[in-house]
Amino acid sequence: MEKSCTLLIHFDKGTPAIANEIKEALEGNDVPAKIDAMKKAVMLLLNSETLTQLFITIVRYVLPSEDHTIQKLLLLYLEIIEKTDLKGRILPEMILICQNLRNNLQHPNEYIRGVTLRFLCRLNETEIIEPLIPSVLQNLEHRHPFIRRNAILAVMSIYKLPQGEQLLVDAPEMIEKVLSTEQDPSAKRNAFLMLFNCAHDRAINYLLTHVDRVSEWGELLQMVVLELIRKVCRTNRGEKGKYIKIIISLLNAPSTAVIYECAGTLVSLSSAPTAIRAAANTYCQLLLSQSDNNVKLIVLDRLNELKSSHRDIMVDLIMDVLRALSSPNLDIQRKTLDIVLELVTPRNINEVVLLLKKEVMKTQSGELEKNGEYRQMLIQAIHSCAIKFPEVASTVVHLMMDFLGDSNVASAIDVIVFVREIIETNPKLRVSIITRLLDTFYQIRAARVCSCALWIIGEYCLSPSEVESGIATIKQCLGELPFYSVSEEAEATDAYKKTPQTNSITISSRRPAILADGTYATQSAASETAFSPPTIVQGSLTSGNLRSLLLTGDFFLAAVVACTLTKLVLRLEEVQPSKVEVNKATTQALLIFVSMLQLGQSPVLPHPIDNDSCDRIVLCIRLLCNTGDEIRKIWLQSCRQSFVKMLSEKQLQETEELKAKAQVSHAQPDDLIDFYHLKSRKGMSQLELEDEVQDDLKRATGEFVKDPDDANKLNRILQLTGFSDPVYAEAYVTVHHYDIVLDITVINRTRETLQNLCLELATMGDLKLVERPQNYTLAPESSKQIKANIKVSSTETGVIFGNIVYETSNVLERTVVVLNDIHIDIMDYISPAVCTDTAFRTMWAEFEWENKVAVNTVIKNEKEFLDHIIKSTNMKCLTAPSALDGECGFLAANLYAKSVFGEDALVNVSIEKQADGKLSGYIRIRSKTQGIALSLGDKITLKQKGGS
Repeated sequence: MEKSCTLLIHFDKGTPAIANEIKEALEGNDVPAKIDAMKKAVMLLLNSETLTQLFITIVRYVLPSEDHTIQKLLLLYLEIIEKTDLKGRILPEMILICQNLRNNLQHPNEYIRGVTLRFLCRLNETEIIEPLIPSVLQNLEHRHPFIRRNAILAVMSIYKLPQGEQLLVDAPEMIEKVLSTEQDPSAKRNAFLMLFNCAHDRAINYLLTHVDRVSEWGELLQMVVLELIRKVCRTNRGEKGKYIKIIISLLNAPSTAVIYECAGTLVSLSSAPTAIRAAANTYCQLLLSQSDNNVKLIVLDRLNELKSSHRDIMVDLIMDVLRALSSPNLDIQRKTLDIVLELVTPRNINEVVLLLKKEVMKTQSGELEKNGEYRQMLIQAIHSCAIKFPEVASTVVHLMMDFLGDSNVASAIDVIVFVREIIETNPKLRVSIITRLLDTFYQIRAARVCSCALWIIGEYCLSPSEVESGIATIKQCLGELPFYSVSEEAEATDAYKKTPQTNSITISSRRPAILADGTYATQSAASETAFSPPTIVQGSLTSGNLRSLLLTGDFFLAAVVACTLTKLVLRLEEVQPSKVEVNKATTQALLIFVSMLQLGQSPVLPHPIDNDSCDRIVLCIRLLCNTGDEIRKIWLQSCRQSFVKMLSEKQLQETEELKAKAQVSHAQPDDLIDFYHLKSRKGMSQLELEDEVQDDLKRATGEFVKDPDDANKLNRILQLTGFSDPVYAEAYVTVHHYDIVLDITVINRTRETLQNLCLELATMGDLKLVERPQNYTLAPESSKQIKANIKVSSTETGVIFGNIVYETSNVLERTVVVLNDIHIDIMDYISPAVCTDTAFRTMWAEFEWENKVAVNTVIKNEKEFLDHIIKSTNMKCLTAPSALDGECGFLAANLYAKSVFGEDALVNVSIEKQADGKLSGYIRIRSKTQGIALSLGDKITLKQKGGS
């Protein structure tokens, strides 16, 4: 078994020290050599080496040393050596240690006394400690506080030993006297801690006796007081009223650590509005006063918890929370905005939006590197506020449109999506938004932003002047036609190639010539002129953004331009009585379409136009040449109707998510009714009265009633051994974020006493044992509960395996019972989450780990298979239900989940129904880490056939 030690030292076993060399160095008079030899001896002992021959040498040559470093190393050596034999009896040579320790406890040097007292805190052998008790008690009255504080800790550790109460019968009374007279803050804290751990009633009595002076105590003692209050109120909630006054008084303490602990204690003990408001104010003060970003993030987590349970109180503090945006850290800013967006109400929306607008204006200064990302977060926050409260949209939409040409493409996309939603939900702003968009369209530099802006222009330009302005803006941004030019000689050659040739023989003198770029051209002897290749016409300086994007080969944008112009021309036919104007606009649009097709089919670009974009532009040409009423209705009405439907579904989905977050609690019919109004109010403070009211409300709404899922608990019990094994074991597995707790029940099924029974566990994967369970003695047909804690460091399927080892009096050898493996499921670590489509696509492009799983299932319905995958993987489907409607034989959906470690899991399901009715396709998983991609793939492979 491994032995515990307070010191962890890195040790390189490549060049181990030889025992003889250590012995020679210890016997010499060179102090540095002795120190080095003692360090080597300690390292060897910590790494399972046995150095029994060194003990007498150390007693003879090291014990008498006066050097402080040697004495400290000596105590470490004495801590880790074996002090008992195999039967648990103290070794005879340990009497030499007792004498040395007694001398150290009476040493004139304070350091030697202090470290020896600390050493006694780590001794468990009663036979060694018992003769030292008088010397320990004498040090309680020493003049130096360093010795007194360590003497108190030594008394506490001795008292907590199995036979400690017999060794120090009056220790609590003695420490209480020390506490009443002690002036040193650390010694006073240690004395109160001893009473807290060993004499609970005395600690409470001392606290209530000196309740008026708690605010004057030192920081360390106040922290122990808060820990005591939490423990007392957990066991007896009826007494919390008298302790809450102490907590309230400590909220004004000078120590920020005490203030933070006070606020946490207050929230855990009381639900009274006054208490919660005091705690929230304290957190807001810490948020502004602390410069450490980690502290700010922790405080924001606490405020987020308060927001979930006490939203009404947090609403009043929204502006205080917003002040945390002054921090340049993006994580702090993101978390602050997440909290604030859920606290926005009609009362504070104007203040919040005003502050967010000021923050957006600050990002234009360009002083910080990550201004673009921060601006994007602010734009998304303003977007959310404007959707919830349409009345503020008019105050922010024009400011946001200034950022359509932002160099940060993601920020510009958020702005145009915001404008698109606002122009539909706020009809009064349509005219001003369209006017502003047409004025600023030339500033847009990103193709995706241009596409969305063109769609808005095509759908929301309704009046004749708006339609004509829209067509003019697009023409101006496209520049002069054509997009490329061809020399006259090249045109003549093309015409010659296309002209049918007669049977007459034409004799001409032609020879190859090398052009300036290294290519060959045919040269006529008569003209001696080389044909020049076609060149792109860049246009004048006033040519706009659309031309530059088209000349890079972006033909999807060309198709969007064609669709927008088609819509504008069709709408112009409806609103413009003059046929001349309509015919002119139609002719100009057709010329633009043909020019884009020529550009796509010309050799001037490295890639020709794709078939989809080409078909779309050709369709627009046919529509303008011959338009029917049904086609006109589809182009001018159906597109916007689909958009309106998408917005309504999005709003409905958000409403359902809010309902899912709300906790619905119901009280049981036989619950105790506590009539608050019939209670005696004598001696109760206002805070206690509020607390009683809140408790009654919680009982009435069933918040105190927690109905555990018993069936789920039974599913978590795993059988580790067989029923015929001499030792039966089963484990209840609890997974909580970073911790796995195994509660193992071991039953002795024999009629013999099992000695030194030990549960030996090992792990595979990113799991780590925190502690090893100790040895136990198990009586015949008795049971024992053993707990094992395991830390988890990543979202990866892990395995816990091991065995139970024990001895019996009849058999000399140890018996081993091998345990079944415990597989830790990835589903315990991930939970459904929501993200935007843009964020999903961005993560999909960035994540490097992909796992592709082929569909192999007996399920024949596409939606049924998707629902089964969602249930099996514990993920959230991001694809809207309307997009999954219908029976077309194809289905594609995106799933998303987040792990407790902050990892993102992305899944794309693409399936097709074959002619024979079976489903085929692939499930692709992407993540930033390999573990989650592989584990989810294994889970899906196991579950996709329709098994439970």
